[in-house]
Amino acid sequence: MANSSGLNTAGILSRVTVATITAALVATTTSAVAADAPNPAEKAAAAATKPVQAPKAGIASTAAEADYRWLGAVTGNTLYWYSPDSTGGYDSRIWQTDTWGDVKHAQQADNDGDGLADDLWVWTTDGTLGYADGDTADDGITVGKGWNIYNKVLVPGNLGGAAAPDLLARDTSGNLYIYLGYGTGKLTGRTLVGGGWGQYTQITGAGDLSGDGLADIVARDGSGTLWLYKGTGNQKSPFSARTKVGTGWNMFNNLTAVSDLDFDGLGDLVARDTSGKLYRYSGTGDAAAPFKPRVLIGSGGWNTYRLMF
Repeated sequence: MANSSGLNTAGILSRVTVATITAALVATTTSAVAADAPNPAEKAAAAATKPVQAPKAGIASTAAEADYRWLGAVTGNTLYWYSPDSTGGYDSRIWQTDTWGDVKHAQQADNDGDGLADDLWVWTTDGTLGYADGDTADDGITVGKGWNIYNKVLVPGNLGGAAAPDLLARDTSGNLYIYLGYGTGKLTGRTLVGGGWGQYTQITGAGDLSGDGLADIVARDGSGTLWLYKGTGNQKSPFSARTKVGTGWNMFNNLTAVSDLDFDGLGDLVARDTSGKLYRYSGTGDAAAPFKPRVLIGSGGWNTYRLMF
């Protein structure tokens, strides 16, 4: 975290601003959708968003290790945010917008290195990739069209050794590509990481999971085995050879890296099982055993969300 004593309202405003900017971006790049009306009380709560809970006193980490981020969740057309509750779980959801019906996926990023993931990459069903900067009042931008050649896009962090998080994209042939980020929504041309990535049913990452200060990813294969790919910081070969985390991960229908949820300076993972329960796997900083035993943080109902990021 950038500040272990608390977060000021600028971070909160950035989060609200980025949701508004992205809603406008989606509206200009996709067709109109019918709104799913949330409970009126949730809209009222969004208008009076409470301050983000401060991390535990005395705990600090660098932006390279872990950043602070809310959990984004989408049901139908509606986007909600969940704020970390300082105990390793989430506070009640806060409604943001009803314009996300055409959003295929989204990813948070900390492009300015302040420890707050207040930028968004948004990928829509018509193949548009957009970017919204939460630190300014500028509108979101369209990065490019034609991104439907990919069936997976993620922003796990700085993989290539430059100043900003980078983007990974997998095509339908199983080839994985890296796009280096400039921190402004601009990307370099793609570079092939390698083939064979179609074997994975889940791929996610949000910073350092192995304790070396470099961004990593985890990937689950069709048999339910979870693998860790340690980052190298080299754009030409961004990952070390995979290492086995464990088996039995097919019990989950969603794996989302959430950076530092329990405020210990290490990256964490949340996993949703087929019954709709949500679990936290706290990071250990040890590549040989990167996660502690799971902890239940949501007793049910999480299967309502088609997207979590």
